Amino acid sequence: MNAEDGKWVFGYGSLMWRPGFAFIERRPATLHGRRRAFCIYSVHHRGTYDRPGLVLGLAPGGSTRGAAYLVSPADWPGVYAYLREREQPTETYFEGWRTITLDDRRRDPALVFLSDRNHPQWAGDLTLEAQADLIAGSTGLSGRNVDYLRDLVQHLAEEDIHDHGLERLLKMVIAREG
Repeated sequence: MNAEDGKWVFGYGSLMWRPGFAFIERRPATLHGRRRAFCIYSVHHRGTYDRPGLVLGLAPGGSTRGAAYLVSPADWPGVYAYLREREQPTETYFEGWRTITLDDRRRDPALVFLSDRNHPQWAGDLTLEAQADLIAGSTGLSGRNVDYLRDLVQHLAEEDIHDHGLERLLKMVIAREG
């Protein structure tokens, strides 16, 4: 890919099913060296300071299948501003350019929002039980935390991505919410 073709954005959570920006092309892609995890305390979108929830981040290790979006040079400034506003309400992520592998095995740089392990909202590696306790009953500006988890599991399955840990977590949260 040449710079005049555009820039890639990598999505691994809600950006996969609700990008909210103009793009030229959407492709399945994999990011190596980071894994999808509920590792960020949410005090904005899916929880509050009094009752934090959890949202996805990219924790070190493993790999993550997601979606890559090619954004035209003309649309890039607006898309970039939108993504910074959407992904950085409490600056729990930092931007990075990482190499992704597209479904045709081509490797290209992509903008990725990585979890900041030094941020106070970094939850780290929580047990599934601790994650379920935080997600159950949490609600923020974007709605109930369980709905975010349910949407994630459903949309990943539609992409033929089956994460048994997330599926188990969803069952645990539903049981807690009664």
